[in-house]
Amino acid sequence: MSVLPAPGEPAPDFTAEDTHGTPVTLSALRGTPVALVFFPFAFSGICTGEFCELRDNLGAFERAGVRLLGISCDSKFALRVWGEQEQLGFDLLSDFWPHGQVARSYGVFDSESGLALRGSLLLDADGVVRWSVLNPRGQARPLDGYLRALDALVV
Repeated sequence: MSVLPAPGEPAPDFTAEDTHGTPVTLSALRGTPVALVFFPFAFSGICTGEFCELRDNLGAFERAGVRLLGISCDSKFALRVWGEQEQLGFDLLSDFWPHGQVARSYGVFDSESGLALRGSLLLDADGVVRWSVLNPRGQARPLDGYLRALDALVV
């Protein structure tokens, strides 16, 4: 059973490479709220639908001052092509090696399938979890959950 860090808990720190191989360390982003969106696979139908919806509503994250980070166990090369193809406009991080280490630290790694589950978290500027959701395989996360969490963060 997967368990995300609960609201009020500090988010586990990590370092993962973006699509250009630049390391991104969560603790280095303190001072800025961050949304972490774990997903199974680039190029898959549900993931593409979810991420295009996030792209189309990126302004809501920007207005709240939230940095959006997508995280999967795909290689940085696959993520770069997918992100460019879909014109996502936000960072994608590769949890490829050590395989699933970041997803494991957040309780969203499916070791039987070798992929990240659909877990999302909103962290405040101090790196504390303020909202989280974990959807079952095959079920997209609704945008309204993100929007409500963003509104609550801003209040």
